[in-house]
Amino acid sequence: MRRTVEEVVELAVELAREGREGRKIGTLFVVGDIEATLARSRSLLLDPLFGHPPELRQVSSADFRETVKELAQLDGAFLVDAGGTFVSAGRYVEVDLGSSSFLPGLGTRHAAAASISTTTNAVAVVVSQSSVVRVFAAGEVRAEIIPELFLMARERLFAADAAVSLVPEAGLTLAVAGD
Repeated sequence: MRRTVEEVVELAVELAREGREGRKIGTLFVVGDIEATLARSRSLLLDPLFGHPPELRQVSSADFRETVKELAQLDGAFLVDAGGTFVSAGRYVEVDLGSSSFLPGLGTRHAAAASISTTTNAVAVVVSQSSVVRVFAAGEVRAEIIPELFLMARERLFAADAAVSLVPEAGLTLAVAGD
């Protein structure tokens, strides 16, 4: 599942950075624990992924990633299994407002991410319309990613004295530039 979370985070960073048709896009990806997530969500619209072969719905497929970027303009969450196959799109994720994981001020996508990662073993990745990507596990924000810094870290453009933090629960490494 670690590789899948990494690929979904990369896709989320691309979406946060590029937007779509000149607009900022926000969306939610829920990775893993599909059966429990399906039980705690419902379709908002006819599922645009339904009926397409699994081999065409892979997070690792460049063509499919472009499809996801288009579908991200629609309301609802994407569900991705641990192996990297997109299972569903346009899902309304139930939010437990009484949960201690509710984060005031971050909006409904973040509340849904905190809630679903509390009530299931899934990891949730949120792209906010402010272009920040947040990763939730066990109801808590495990990573907050600014796309430009993420890309700089990936390309190793930081100074040699950059601080690096491992977030093993989410399968991520975060870097902070030095002086």
